[in-house]
Amino acid sequence: MPLSLGELGGAALLLALAFSAWGLVGGAIGAIRRDPRLLTSARMAAFATFLAMTAAIAIMEVALLTDDFSVSYVADTSRVGSPLWVKVVTLWAALEGSLLLWGWLLSGYWALLASVAPNTPLRPWALTTMAGVQLFFVLVPALIAPPFLIVEPVPLDGPGPNPLLQNHWMMAVHPVLMYLGFVGLTVPFSYAMAALITKRPGSEWMASTRRWTLLGWGFLTAANVTGGWWSYEVLGWGGYWAWDPVENVAIMPWLTATAFVHSVQVQERRRMLKAWNLLLIVLTFSLTLLGTFLIRSGVVSSVHAFGDGPVGPYFLAFFVLVMFLSLSLLALRWDQVRDRADLDHPVSREGAFLGTNLLFLALTFAVLLGTLFPLIVEAVSGARVTVGAPFFDQATLPLWMGVLALMGIGPLLPWRRAPDQTLFRNLAWMTGAAVATAAVAAAVGMRGVYPLLTVALAAWNLASLALLLTGALAARLRARRQSVVQAVRRYAHENKRRFGSMIVHFGVVMMAVAIMASSAYRVDEQIRIDLGGSTEWYGYTLTAADRFMDATEARVRAGAVIDVHRDGRRVTTLTPTINVFAGQSMSVPTPDVLYRPLYDIYLNVAANIGPDQEFVVLRAVRSPLVTWIWVAGVVMAIGTVYALTPSAGAARETRTSKTEERAQA
Repeated sequence: MPLSLGELGGAALLLALAFSAWGLVGGAIGAIRRDPRLLTSARMAAFATFLAMTAAIAIMEVALLTDDFSVSYVADTSRVGSPLWVKVVTLWAALEGSLLLWGWLLSGYWALLASVAPNTPLRPWALTTMAGVQLFFVLVPALIAPPFLIVEPVPLDGPGPNPLLQNHWMMAVHPVLMYLGFVGLTVPFSYAMAALITKRPGSEWMASTRRWTLLGWGFLTAANVTGGWWSYEVLGWGGYWAWDPVENVAIMPWLTATAFVHSVQVQERRRMLKAWNLLLIVLTFSLTLLGTFLIRSGVVSSVHAFGDGPVGPYFLAFFVLVMFLSLSLLALRWDQVRDRADLDHPVSREGAFLGTNLLFLALTFAVLLGTLFPLIVEAVSGARVTVGAPFFDQATLPLWMGVLALMGIGPLLPWRRAPDQTLFRNLAWMTGAAVATAAVAAAVGMRGVYPLLTVALAAWNLASLALLLTGALAARLRARRQSVVQAVRRYAHENKRRFGSMIVHFGVVMMAVAIMASSAYRVDEQIRIDLGGSTEWYGYTLTAADRFMDATEARVRAGAVIDVHRDGRRVTTLTPTINVFAGQSMSVPTPDVLYRPLYDIYLNVAANIGPDQEFVVLRAVRSPLVTWIWVAGVVMAIGTVYALTPSAGAARETRTSKTEERAQA
């Protein structure tokens, strides 16, 4: 009798569990004994684990696509009438499948690292640490929350995935990007642990993981932006960030990873902040585990959370174990990680980076406090309290302003100490740009401290980028006969890491202005329009042309047909809709948006639409510059990819770094 898909999938997970266990045990023994045969065998375990996890993923996809309801995960989350793309992405629509995806992506990183990592003293322990993390992320779906259990009797159909997750194509993108970011940050964590174990906490481990760190950070950045877009287009409230607990646990590792990406430059150049950088990467990796515990244990309530599940205590225990072992190892190696160089002057590039780091950690603490405070109060007193957006806005806005200020001046400062003349000249240009921009903004009607401060700091940063670029090009233009375009192209080609960071910083400035405008000047109203009637709304004429109700095998939907006119001309037709998916009782909105460069017109059905109803009630939102948030996300992604590509100057930087490392040794 042939094995069922559930049995095959379960067997693949057990094989992956065995291979990852050998990767941990064989790798540790081989590293201690310096046995090349054991080390090679442990490296091969990475490839074997990846193949086994790939088989498990493929089997689950086959079960979903063929509606094999004998597999427990399919019976719990899928449905015969779901569209093909929904069945594919149902793999990560619930707890067990998402953990299966996490384990598979992690095995891919592990196998790739085993394939491309140079043979240095750090590699054995880095791969062993990866194996330990992999073991946990296979153990959970294999034994604690198994997706391949056999269901008897076999149901004829299932409920389908969470309605909010099958309501938009972004479900196919955002979760995968988030997992790629979380999992990608395991690589620098593993190398940090290897550096501590081997007593080599210099710049070698950071040089080995520079691109891995930037890759994980880039995925996490893209995940947060696409998550905001998903929220904007699905949840129906016209916003994109509500300081929801799951949003918070996604941004906290991003904050510490951003701090790490900046502070590693100080260690590379000045051999400072060794312990600080190790602590940052430990915090970053640990926050991914803490966030996973919060959203998969049922202790927080969120539209994104997976609800109550059996894995919460195990993730909490793994988080505690990682923190204990990492911090203990850091304390044990304190003599090796203590800084030998001091901060010469606070007005220097390293001083600015350190200040930015402190602000990022303060932001992380504020978000963590607001997220955990309700849980602490409930555990202590039994009372239920909520911490809403006003707390997070008031706690974080001043810190974000500080980040924008230091982001502008930091790259212009030299290492060690800034010459007064150069510093004052740069500050004069940047301050002039900031004051002039704020004055123009106030003259055209902008009011409020934070809006004016944001546009001023945006100009401050744009002036900084202009000064950086002109300073880099001036010597080239004097020394060589070439046009400005040729000089920019050559500089960008030879300094891809630096030029990519400029692109990312430009995207950050763009996003800051867009977030300010869409938050401070957002209009949110509820309007009622009779069928066939019209209403004037902020320069537009909204006409309720019709209503509709229809049903398919996958869903029932009802909505309104709204013609949008401006100055007597038809602009577009928007069709905001309410959906009820087959097998689900919850109704979910599908807003419709008119995207414009200056502001969006966002319509959502605010009340049920009946067959005899002669009017529609809409939630109408006018959000300035929201589109530029998504454009800024694309700009930041382009900058990250560009910085990841090798440049002509990369080899020189690597040789210089190695020379300095040997000189210090």
